[in-house]
Amino acid sequence: MKADVKPGLPISPLRVALVTETWSPEVNGVAMTVSRLVAGLRQSGHHVQVIRPRQKHDAADPGSDVLVRGLPLPGYKGLQFGLPANRQLRKLWQEARPDVVHIVTEGPLGWSALRQAHALKLPITSSYHTHFDGYSKHYNARLVGPIVSAWLQGFHRRTLSTMAPTRILVDSLTRARVPGARILGRGVDTVLFHPGKRSAALRTQWGASDDSLVVTNVGRLAPEKNLKLAVRAFDAILAQHPDARMVWVGDGPSRAMLERRHPDQVFAGARHGEELAAHYASADLFLFPSLTETYGNVVPEAMASGLGVVAYCEAAAAELITSNVDGVCVTPEDENAFIEAACRLAGDRQLLAACREAAHRRVSAITWDAVVSEFETVLHAAASGALPVG
Repeated sequence: MKADVKPGLPISPLRVALVTETWSPEVNGVAMTVSRLVAGLRQSGHHVQVIRPRQKHDAADPGSDVLVRGLPLPGYKGLQFGLPANRQLRKLWQEARPDVVHIVTEGPLGWSALRQAHALKLPITSSYHTHFDGYSKHYNARLVGPIVSAWLQGFHRRTLSTMAPTRILVDSLTRARVPGARILGRGVDTVLFHPGKRSAALRTQWGASDDSLVVTNVGRLAPEKNLKLAVRAFDAILAQHPDARMVWVGDGPSRAMLERRHPDQVFAGARHGEELAAHYASADLFLFPSLTETYGNVVPEAMASGLGVVAYCEAAAAELITSNVDGVCVTPEDENAFIEAACRLAGDRQLLAACREAAHRRVSAITWDAVVSEFETVLHAAASGALPVG
């Protein structure tokens, strides 16, 4: 849904206060997405003040970023959450009033920003990026899920508009009485992620020949990613194709366990930029069994890199994949169907080749410029009073 902009609304530079508890170089889809949006807004001439927790690598002068205190996020090495910063934010926004406050994350810093923005009567928009309520069952906290869900909904009901990456999520937020829920999709860098980045040298390093099947999973190695199913699917593929190789790209709390149980598989660690692009393109088949994604940026990245993707019909996969045309989607939570689809695509080289070629074409028009433009339109509408309240 596009923002309801009043006729004649001027498109002028905005002062945007963007509050986030994750930021590059942290490796996750939220940090990557927010970095893209901020860079796009700044390139368009807007003044964007990023308010975020201080990181170890930060220079003495953070530029236009405002740094607050943070603490490590339990179970997620290298990530943290921001602590409340009520006085700091109130003083900051009283001295230089932003046109709009956009809150990316719903943690302590996000709630602090929400309260202070309301107190100062500033227009507020938000993003819905992470199914924290869905994560709870993977961390032995199933009973907490409904509480977290209510907490998330309560947060977003206090903003003018909540932007989510898929129609399914927007419909869910609307049913939960979240006002102004609308789609803000995700882009993919098809110059960086491209089949042409395939590396014979990298495949040799993995122990794969030109004809070997290389299966990969890219992303955070963590319980909520349902990686046990990826392991089972690869084991089934290996039974049919003994020369197949499994390559894991990423890091996280599950890596040590996976390496210990599967010493014959390749663990490449976290990769970035051209290295990441080469790791994608040098594989053939991408297994993505996660059921906790709001989007899953790795899906369009894998498709842009020319991989055959097997995923559940959720989030980005549901939006982008036409099954048996540019990948394979199966019914969520049907593990047998997932394994069967992985084996079928691995065993049918003609279908795999067709899906790989079509996948790259499918995502070639999904640009970050279009996403930034839509984000910019919503922020202007909020700042001008063009978004309905409630």
